[in-house]
Amino acid sequence: MCQQTKAGIALLYNKETSNTYDVRLKLTKEVLTIQKLDVVCTRGGDPQLNVHLLRTAGEEVTITVRYLREVPSFLKLPLGSPVPSAGQRVSSPLFDSGLHLNGNSSNTAPSSPSKPSAIEPKYEKRWLDAVSLPLLMARVSRYKAVTAKLRSNSFEVCALDGTSTNILQFCTAAESIDWLQAIATNISDLTLENMKMINRYCSPDDQIVHMAWVCENPQNDAGPSSTFKFLALRGPSLYIFRTPPVSGTDWGQAETMYTLYEVLLKVHKDCWIQAKFYLGLQQDEDLQDGEPFCFSILVGHGQSHTFSVEMTSDLAVWEKSFQRAVFMEVQRVGSKTYMCSSQSKVLCLTIDFGSGFTCSESSSKSILWRYKFSQLKGSSDDGKTRVKLLFKNAENKQIEMKELEFGNLTAVLHCISSFMAAKVASVDPVFVKCQSISGKYMS
Repeated sequence: MCQQTKAGIALLYNKETSNTYDVRLKLTKEVLTIQKLDVVCTRGGDPQLNVHLLRTAGEEVTITVRYLREVPSFLKLPLGSPVPSAGQRVSSPLFDSGLHLNGNSSNTAPSSPSKPSAIEPKYEKRWLDAVSLPLLMARVSRYKAVTAKLRSNSFEVCALDGTSTNILQFCTAAESIDWLQAIATNISDLTLENMKMINRYCSPDDQIVHMAWVCENPQNDAGPSSTFKFLALRGPSLYIFRTPPVSGTDWGQAETMYTLYEVLLKVHKDCWIQAKFYLGLQQDEDLQDGEPFCFSILVGHGQSHTFSVEMTSDLAVWEKSFQRAVFMEVQRVGSKTYMCSSQSKVLCLTIDFGSGFTCSESSSKSILWRYKFSQLKGSSDDGKTRVKLLFKNAENKQIEMKELEFGNLTAVLHCISSFMAAKVASVDPVFVKCQSISGKYMS
């Protein structure tokens, strides 16, 4: 990604007053600045003049300047002294320097007080900085408050400290997307730099693969409204935060944590939309129905989280990052064992990255059966606790069914899927090469 700098005009919608007005946006690598049009005095005039009065006075302002006759204190004369008449020399810093009230440097008498020299004040409209938002850990969103719908031609930027731009509106969808992508790119680049800095001081088993803001959608209409969450793929876990972790201790304050190989990521949008996007045939502004770009995290006991992102490119990033994080974690742990039962016997099922499936008795540890990943030909489950695994016997080529019962069946099935996907990916030279490149990029 390439960091962007931009400047342009937008409409700012104030939610408190329900009014809109022109603002100027300035985007740099680290800051988004909002400038508002103001009136400033550029020449002469009273420097203490209330600019607020000028701002609210309309297009034209008339200023009356009066000549002050009571100038003894300015000339350092005794109080009550008359103003010096023409030709009269007075001892004061002003007169002693050779300068006179009319601004001349000659020794001639000053001009009549009734005709003083004055600089006519000049006022101009200028763009002045009103709000500056740091982009590190900031979020940009088109989502409407408490809904999962996208705004049309507008978005909002919120800094880590809660400072907001309010809603920025643009004339066209293309202009809105252009600004959205530029700001999102700079936020992403700063996040990546922060990740790389953190990863330098972490062990290889605790690296951050990806982290970003998402919008969590309610599971049903009766559920709570949509809320923004911060997701992170780090080491063995998927973290869900209410606010981004800034310090080391913040990582222990996650709202929820899940073991990576026991959850699945499912993208909601049809594959053809992503395919068109990759081919350059699909742009985010082509989707006019206001529907969000969503993915779900499927966790144990049939539970799930549904998240929305701003663009289809975000979906692709999350999908690829999740695959990479799971692959790294499966390779790190090597195997996972779950307690189970079959025909009233307590058993252990071990899923091993190298050898596949092994079932043994819990007490004696004696092996009952063993199959490679490639021998698994199918499965079915009751959606609760029981699963039937169908293996192909390597010798007689017959299908053998093994029925097992688990306390958390969903986690086991997700683990099997994660290990098998990692096994397949490990023999794909393109995927393995990408993981090597990504590792260098992150660190």
